[in-house]
Amino acid sequence: MSLASQLDRYLAVRRSLGYDLRTSERVLRRFIRFADDTGAKHVDPDLFLRWDASQPIAGSSTRSARLGMVRLFALWLSSVDPAHAAPPRGLLPDRTTRKRPYIYSEAEIGGIIAAASELPSTYGMRGLTCSTFFGLIAVTGLRISEALALDTDDLDAATGVLRVRHGKLGKERLLPLNPTVVDRLTAYTTERDRLLGRAPGQLFVRCNGDRLSEWSARASFARVSRTIGLREYSRFKLHGKGPRIHDLRHTFAVRTMIDWYRTGKDPAREMIKLTTWLGHANPDHTFWYIEAVPELLELAMARATRLSGEAEQ
Repeated sequence: MSLASQLDRYLAVRRSLGYDLRTSERVLRRFIRFADDTGAKHVDPDLFLRWDASQPIAGSSTRSARLGMVRLFALWLSSVDPAHAAPPRGLLPDRTTRKRPYIYSEAEIGGIIAAASELPSTYGMRGLTCSTFFGLIAVTGLRISEALALDTDDLDAATGVLRVRHGKLGKERLLPLNPTVVDRLTAYTTERDRLLGRAPGQLFVRCNGDRLSEWSARASFARVSRTIGLREYSRFKLHGKGPRIHDLRHTFAVRTMIDWYRTGKDPAREMIKLTTWLGHANPDHTFWYIEAVPELLELAMARATRLSGEAEQ
């Protein structure tokens, strides 16, 4: 099969996942024409570099975008024919990239919550608050700023709904919670009020009853992560180097999407739900996880290729 024919199939596969590929198609067709003109039968880093050098002068962001488009196409090709080799991420100099997410294992998340519950404080409030705070982000995918801004009244224990009033761009959304999460939050507020001797308006608090601050949350997370071996000491970074709190949100999103593919759900339909749940303004921000996590990309490509093959029969 020619590279042009394989590109047609690749575009059809990705469009079935909901992608808008107008720009990618223009770029990749130029790339394929260059490959045909030079007699190339397979995609590899050298072919990309020769094509990149033949293009009009462009800034690093444009060249980086081209690399990403060709790289994804090459990854798809190599999954079928190992003679193809995808250009590596760092092939071009001065390339700016979005930080690749760290995906926690279930054991690591359990270790974080358990270690957080042991954080020292005078009345035990720090361990109580941080373990619940980290756990809530892990099971809901909330942004750290959204979780910190929660008030006690934002949780409706009777209906099991959490109101997120301070989402990105000021948007509000309602999240239906699993009953076990509601029970855990209810137990937290009961013990929190007992330790404080009063019921504060804010959900997550420090030992003095003030709202948990971002600095305190990040410092506690770093300490916990170093304790269980997830972060390493860094001379130039206050909290060390390693996975972040925000990666708990990434992990929630990725594991939710992996579950779709493993249980046969329609990713295009489920993606809209997840985009709303995460508070993303644009579905493209949610689609990014497919490209950023190899396991997800493989599952997505395998499903779309299977469906494409069934349609051709």
